[in-house]
Amino acid sequence: MDKREELKDIIPEKNYNGNFVTRARYPHVFEEGLSKSVVEEISEIKKEPEWMKRFRLRALEIFNSKPIPKWGPPLDLDFNKIRYYVLPDEVKARRWEDLPQEIRETYERLGLPEMEKKYLSGSVAVLDSEGVYANIKKQLQEKGVIYLDTDSALQKYPDLFKEYFMNIVPVGDNKFSALNGAVWSGGSFIYVPENVHVDLPLMTYFRMNLQSEGQFEHTIIIAEKNSSVSYIEGCTAPIYNTSSLHSAVVEVYVKENAKVRFTTVQNWSHDIYNLNTERARVEKNGKMEWVGGSLGSKVTMLYPSSYLVGEGASASHLTIALASENTWKDNGAKVLHLAPNTSSKVISKSISMKGGVSVYRGLIRIPKGAYNAKSHVQCDALILDENSKNFTYPHNEVYEETSTLTHEASAGKIGEEQLFYIMSRGLTEDQARSMIVLGFLDDVLKEIPLEFSLELNRLIKLQLERYGGTG
Repeated sequence: MDKREELKDIIPEKNYNGNFVTRARYPHVFEEGLSKSVVEEISEIKKEPEWMKRFRLRALEIFNSKPIPKWGPPLDLDFNKIRYYVLPDEVKARRWEDLPQEIRETYERLGLPEMEKKYLSGSVAVLDSEGVYANIKKQLQEKGVIYLDTDSALQKYPDLFKEYFMNIVPVGDNKFSALNGAVWSGGSFIYVPENVHVDLPLMTYFRMNLQSEGQFEHTIIIAEKNSSVSYIEGCTAPIYNTSSLHSAVVEVYVKENAKVRFTTVQNWSHDIYNLNTERARVEKNGKMEWVGGSLGSKVTMLYPSSYLVGEGASASHLTIALASENTWKDNGAKVLHLAPNTSSKVISKSISMKGGVSVYRGLIRIPKGAYNAKSHVQCDALILDENSKNFTYPHNEVYEETSTLTHEASAGKIGEEQLFYIMSRGLTEDQARSMIVLGFLDDVLKEIPLEFSLELNRLIKLQLERYGGTG
């Protein structure tokens, strides 16, 4: 049966930053629904090795055997109403000029070429199910740094790819990791050799373009001994009146004395279920930093995990989540201290407005033998009206008596005295509220590279303005 269909010319809603449709040519757009034949055809189109095809089919069996999680937000998902593969123009370019005009204009509108010139060591652009562009500075290539879309990595570096693919996120970890294993497409593959430092960030921009679409990228980052790299990803999609699904897997390998910073700024439209699995393995004296800003989406479930397996390993998790009308943000962090003298810091900032629901859900585990492990968790919530909600579900397990764990949480509203003081300086009430909100988020905003911090700052202000203020 032909799994492709003609695209419908749908104009999405207005008043959303990224709310436009790319009029690209699509040689492959699958019909809605998931089956063995869909998985096989994805693998055939990509010309994958036989082992990957078998892997995908096994992952599909695991996905079908696992129930939808019931412990978190309501997931009103119909998996038979999602397109699992969407291929825009069959092109992979190294210069923006070589992309088809419609696709190039999309990323110009999002500002990626200009950011690449000024702030980045390289960038990858993923449209729908495939990477369409990848570039890295020549001097980094000469040092052995690999940065390209994940599908190309499978073809060009099969042994390296196979060694790390779904290693720290096993295919059977959860229902959505199994789904990613079955239908994954696109994503970023980064390899930094020993003693190499990537001074400017690498960035990937993920763009979903069609309605009822699934995007299932798989990102792998490997930082060898004494190396360092900073990676940023951005995400947008147009607004439709049907649900779409974004379900990524991220695997980060931080070797001895290496450092990785993973920054994500997600500005999904309000019809997307954003359900990801992200995990890092940190070896001796390695440092892992997660920095996240989560806006938009219908439902987000995102809990980046750090497994501290080497002595002296450390992790920090800094996140912002904004839940507005008809959105549920279920965010948090997981840190497992599996070696002595490890340390972690978790700072979560959430804002609920116009009936939105924000949740912190976290896990800190310090088993016996993790001598002198230290962890600090701080969960702060700002609730901007009577109809919004915030919940905090920390889960702390400490079995080593030489370890130290501190946890603090706060939830509050904007005080009338605060508003009066700021408004007395000549600001309107909405401007005063916006200033208070941004001050509340400052702990995390200052950790994001300047250009992207300014962008996130702007996006938060747009959210506040979209709903006519925060009162």
